[in-house]
Order: sequence, then C-alpha cells, then structure tokens
Amino acid sequence: MDDQTKHNLLSPELWMRFVFMLIVGLFVQLAAALMWLVVLVQFIFVAISGERNDNLRRFAASLATYIYQCWQFLSFGSNDKPYPFQDWPAEEGETD
Repeated sequence: MDDQTKHNLLSPELWMRFVFMLIVGLFVQLAAALMWLVVLVQFIFVAISGERNDNLRRFAASLATYIYQCWQFLSFGSNDKPYPFQDWPAEEGETD
C-alpha cells in the first residue's frame, strides 16, 4: 500500500465524514418519506378545495432543498453538512 492511500485511509476527517454520512443518509430517507406524505396531503387539499395549500407548498419547497443538500453532501458534491448541522433551508423561490 502506498503512502498516499495509507494516509487517506487513516484520515480522521474521512472517518468523521463517514459518520456524518450515515446520519445524513438516515435523515434523507426520513425526509423523502415525509415528502411523500406532503404530496399526498397536498393532493387531498387540491382534490377537495380546488386550490393548493401555500403553507404545504412552501414547506415542500424547503424540504426539497434540504433533500438536495443531503444528496450533495453524501455524493461529495459539497462539504457543507445539511440540517441539523446548519440552519433549515429557506424556500429558494416562488414556483407556480
């Protein structure tokens, strides 16, 4: 085994990231399940009232941003740890 590989494998930062990845991986699975619940409830709102619920829409937008942040961290696309290690994401923008 060369020195660089050995250094990489023994890096405490890498193994701490792995621990965070396990935690974030669990959270992203819970967030995805929650998103399906939001989708179902929003569908029921639209089916009954003919209008979407803006509170649910805003929450779904921020939840989608959170899920994206989780996958960015898990895939090494970002070193920024998502919630609960930083603030919950704000809604990115208005969508219709």
